[in-house]
Amino acid sequence: MNRRQFTLGAAVALPGMLALPAWAQSGPGYATLKDRAPVDAPSGQIEVIEFFSYGCSHCKNFEPVFEAWKKAAPKDVAVRREHVGFQSSFEPLQRIYYALEAMGLADQPVHMKVFQALQTERKRLDKPDVLLPWIAEQGVDRAKFEATYKSFGVANKLRRAVQLQEAYHVEGTPALGIAGRYYTDGSMAGGFERMVQITNNLIAQERKK
Repeated sequence: MNRRQFTLGAAVALPGMLALPAWAQSGPGYATLKDRAPVDAPSGQIEVIEFFSYGCSHCKNFEPVFEAWKKAAPKDVAVRREHVGFQSSFEPLQRIYYALEAMGLADQPVHMKVFQALQTERKRLDKPDVLLPWIAEQGVDRAKFEATYKSFGVANKLRRAVQLQEAYHVEGTPALGIAGRYYTDGSMAGGFERMVQITNNLIAQERKK
């Protein structure tokens, strides 16, 4: 999903939403941020963030690649996901992810089932009357999920996600932010495997520092 193309149609409704990337320099397939993005990983760990959207077909295809890499990541690498919110219509999908995350289900099969339901089965999971029965069918406690979905904690996660995507100047999904310093996405890297390779190289570069 290309952010710039996606939001051009909404430019009249959302004036000034986009800012041009403020990258200090670019390397082969990645960019170095001019201003460092916030990092949540503890000292001694290198943070890697996957920026994705449940509504993005490229993200659905990248997810198995990312999950395999995540499982094999060294102990000094802190890996997490952030669901982008390029505009307000993304909020219901963001809430699904952050509710699953809060319930400890973000790395469970239900995460991939959301992609499948939305993109293949065309279920309107952005609508609570469709989402909540569906989530119960996946073996998730419906009442607990609904309460979490509507919670203040999840609302804070949405705001944090937007702050991070702006700090990294996310231009498309899937994308990876590395150590608060570097950014790459499928278009820049030229493919999913290349994204992972670049990320590994940047992690090694950070270790040397």
